[in-house]
Amino acid sequence: MPRVSIREKASQRIAARKYSFTVVFEPVGSDRASGRNGSRKAGDNKQTTSGYQVTVPLLPGLITYGRTLEEAREMARDAILCHLEGLKKDGERIPDEKSAIQEKLRVALSA
Repeated sequence: MPRVSIREKASQRIAARKYSFTVVFEPVGSDRASGRNGSRKAGDNKQTTSGYQVTVPLLPGLITYGRTLEEAREMARDAILCHLEGLKKDGERIPDEKSAIQEKLRVALSA
């Protein structure tokens, strides 16, 4: 078992920091009403959720998927951790939600 000095333990504790990110879980539908050729029956537009696509707005390019909401959360944690480790390794800044300005904007799409 390798020995770790008190100084190393202290630096590991200082280096450890918790981050918090907004995560978007978007249901991905599977169309039960479609036939094998993609045709649909009239008036039959039922969809079931086949999983969740996960994105993190502050980490562009981070997209993952889970079949259930629980699995999607697990996949998101793993993907975020991997992304942050990559940023740290490359010496890049890790985004912080506290310094980000968040707003909701409404837009109208004309018909």
